[in-house]
Parts: sequence; structure tokens; C-alpha cells
Amino acid sequence: MMARKKQYNYFNTMELLSENAHLAAEHLETIFENYNPEELIENSEVIHQLEKKNDLLVDELTNQLYDAFITPIDREDILIISECLDDIIDGINSMTYLLENLVVTTIRPETQTFSAFVSRAAKGVHLAMIEFPKFKNSKKLKQLILEVNEIESEGDLLYSRLKKQLFSEEKDLLEIIKWKEIYDCFESIINDTERVVDIIDGMIIKNT
Repeated sequence: MMARKKQYNYFNTMELLSENAHLAAEHLETIFENYNPEELIENSEVIHQLEKKNDLLVDELTNQLYDAFITPIDREDILIISECLDDIIDGINSMTYLLENLVVTTIRPETQTFSAFVSRAAKGVHLAMIEFPKFKNSKKLKQLILEVNEIESEGDLLYSRLKKQLFSEEKDLLEIIKWKEIYDCFESIINDTERVVDIIDGMIIKNT
């Protein structure tokens, strides 16, 4: 009698994607809290490796989807969520290259607050993905979705205030261009975290 092929755990892979994004966000927060341009390349290496791990996980998951006859949820939802989770860590990884390529030597006020928002939002997404297999009846999951949405709203307010401050107070055009890119990158990462929980929220509504 042939042994039954072990079923691929899509939920577990998506949780791993969110965990790696959370770890990368924590490393990014540490980089901003103790910013040292001379150590940036070395300190960013952990993030680069986590991003590569996620690329491999997404490839693995996608290949499994191609061959799967039955999936625990719609395969389109699995693919979209996985890609959005990958977008989070891609944005974090891009931030480290921005800091390097734009030759950022000092950090502007409240930038650490933005990196803390990213870390909190990524943590919320990770916790949400842990709960995700129980999405049809998990009250905790709904609360986590609300928390990530609230962090994104706080991030929007900070983004608007810091950009307004940048354009009204900074006289150096190069600094304006440099920091606009950095703020835009922060905003994009936080938007990606909200996109994940919004998709999950839609699935909850669709299945209840």
C-alpha cells in the first residue's frame, strides 16, 4: 500500500512569511534607534537574509499551488496574502538600501517613531497569521486586524506631519528629496501590513 503524500501546510508557510517580516521590522527598528552609518551594511545583512528566505518560501508555496487539487482556502487568496506578506519584507529590505544609497549620516527627528510603527504593525500581522487558520470563528483575529488598522492610521498622520515639516522647514533640496523617499518607503511598508489584514477581514466576512 502506497503511503499517502503529506499535505502541504499553506497556513504554516504564510505564518513563516509573516514571522520573517516581523523579525526584519524589529531589526530595522534597532537600526534606526542606534543609527550608525558605518555599521549600516553589516547591520542590514540580517534583513537581507530574511528577505531571501521569504523569496524561497513564496516560490515553494507558489509551486505547491500549481500542483494542488484542493486547498484549505481559495488559491487566489493564498497567493495574494503571500505576495502581500512578501511586499512587507521587500519594503523593509529596500529601506536599508535607501539609507545606504542616499548616504544618510544622521536621522531626522521622529524617524524612530516611524520605524516603531512598522515594527508594531509587522508584529500585529504576524500574530494575525498565527490566528489565521481559525479565521472563521476567531475573535482574537478580528481584534488584531483592528489594531493593525489603527497603527496604519497613526502612521498616516505621522507621515503627513513629517512631510509637511520637511517641506516647510528644510532648505536643502537634496535633503528634501532624500527624506521624502524615506518617508514614502515607511508609508508604503505600513500600507502593505494593512493590506494583509484587510484581505483576511474580507475573507472573514465572505465566510460568515
